[in-house]
Amino acid sequence: MEISEPLGGISLEEMIISAQQGDGSIQNFLLRSYQPFIATCVSEVCKRFIDPKKDDEFSIGLWAFNEAILSYAPERGCSFLSFAKLVVKRKVIDYIRYIKRKQPFFSLDETYDAEQMENPREIAAVKKKYAQEQDWIHLKEELSDYKESLGKYKLTLAELTKTAPKHRDARESAVYTARILYNDPALRTYVYRKKKLPIKDLLKKVNVSKKTLERNRKFILAVFVVFDGDYEYIREYLKGVGER
Repeated sequence: MEISEPLGGISLEEMIISAQQGDGSIQNFLLRSYQPFIATCVSEVCKRFIDPKKDDEFSIGLWAFNEAILSYAPERGCSFLSFAKLVVKRKVIDYIRYIKRKQPFFSLDETYDAEQMENPREIAAVKKKYAQEQDWIHLKEELSDYKESLGKYKLTLAELTKTAPKHRDARESAVYTARILYNDPALRTYVYRKKKLPIKDLLKKVNVSKKTLERNRKFILAVFVVFDGDYEYIREYLKGVGER
């Protein structure tokens, strides 16, 4: 859903800029108008109908959409709605995981009837299985968004399996390079704009050869995309890697 010409022909991107500059009336207009979009995003995560008036998850989604309005940067190369969809889904997933940590056994699929199980181990096993299934659902959602983001850099998951460094030291060096790249505002902006590595400037920041950077450029860009997005599950695989 996109509102093409609201408020006298102002485009969505122009409204976002106005909201970021402090126009509260446009910000409230966007929050009201895109509630069906928000509810759809939240429903895709929760796998059920979302009632904006009753479900806490919708409130999280609304808050996340507002955050997306204030943090959207067109130079990243994606539309606002694509960006907002990712932010809303990530924040709802974070909320669900928080609830699961606070109340590990807060919910069961309707097919599981705990009252009919007398063995505590059996109950714990079923609940563990349910939690794993939910994590798998959210991981698939995240991978789908990640593949879409990779596409903006003309990358695919399939080619990454072929180009990823085979040796551990090389992988750690590439991840470290991606961290340096993402944490430097000027280099990060270059990647957003050009969709490629600023090899000349990057060589001044890392102790690797030009040949190595060029050989691992696809992998470095792919890791950069992970750092740039809100990919909590995928980022788990990078914990402790390339940190110095």
